[in-house]
Amino acid sequence: MTAHSVKDMAQALSAHAEGDLSIVFKGVAEPAEASTDDLALAMAAEFVASIPDGAALAAIVPVGTDWQAAGLKAAIFVDRPRLAMAGLTGFLSQSAGARPSIHPSAIIDPTASIGANCSVGPYSVIGARVQIGENSVIGSHVSIEDGAVIGADAVLQSGARIGRNVQIGARFFAHSGVVIGSDGFSFVTPEPSVAEKARKSLGKDSSETPVDQDWLKIHSLGGVIIGNNVEVGANSCIDAGTVRATRIGEGTKIDDLVQVAHNVVVGTNCLLCGHVGIAGSAQLGNNVVLGGQVGVGDNITIGDQVVAGGGSKILSNVPKGRAVLGYPATKMAGYIQSYKALRRLPRLMRDFDALQKSVSNKRDTD
Repeated sequence: MTAHSVKDMAQALSAHAEGDLSIVFKGVAEPAEASTDDLALAMAAEFVASIPDGAALAAIVPVGTDWQAAGLKAAIFVDRPRLAMAGLTGFLSQSAGARPSIHPSAIIDPTASIGANCSVGPYSVIGARVQIGENSVIGSHVSIEDGAVIGADAVLQSGARIGRNVQIGARFFAHSGVVIGSDGFSFVTPEPSVAEKARKSLGKDSSETPVDQDWLKIHSLGGVIIGNNVEVGANSCIDAGTVRATRIGEGTKIDDLVQVAHNVVVGTNCLLCGHVGIAGSAQLGNNVVLGGQVGVGDNITIGDQVVAGGGSKILSNVPKGRAVLGYPATKMAGYIQSYKALRRLPRLMRDFDALQKSVSNKRDTD
């Protein structure tokens, strides 16, 4: 890691600092494990108490901490630790960026446009008419298909795949194994399939003899459009739309192993956690948060600022601002009450059985 002064870090965090601000650190560590070359991260009281167990000269501490009593020579004060972590890790990550260069093994179509100060790693393939903005970092074994457009300051880690005609804004971050613009999972049979009939009748009509039919592929022509400041986690997939584009709004962050199907529209500043699956043509508003393993049915509409707890399965529209949980997803407070009642059910049944026996015994003695 590049060496930085305490003053540099305080300025990066827009935070107040005291002591010897010229102290230089080469890494960051938890207080008990910090050496004299580390900046200790003691942003909670329990970590402040362990500063003497390490050897750090400087630390990031909560506002109001008696840093001199902890044996430090300098301190940076923060009042929101996780926000400080975002600034700190962003600052240190930028300082470790790749140097502008194009590896000789990279294959770049002569019609592609690569902006200034870009880096293209080994064995990457960039197709015809691709446009990549300045200061972007393309890792090893990345493929970008014909006609794709990627804005400035993008980072595509090793093995990322960008499909044809995909449009991506500035400051995009794709982790390893991301696939953007693959074909949607869309098939049809010549006659109504068993799935179509089951959906229409809710499984009530099963009298007809099933017909063995081939599935015919509906190809995806619509592409994907992604706004600025979007991040997509490792091995996540965003499918191209059938006719209109699949859209991901500005500022949205997507975790690992997330599936966004064809024609889905995701609003701005949404958060999609690991293993989320969003079925075709669903629409999410702005500032929606879907916890891990949330599933969203096809053609569902979810309003702005909806929060879905982990494992929820959303099978119907959700209005703006609602918190939901469960399968099927319902209001979070109501679901928790129902779950508590369900846990009490065995005891209630035992009490009921005892009461029933008591009444029966009383009748026998009357």
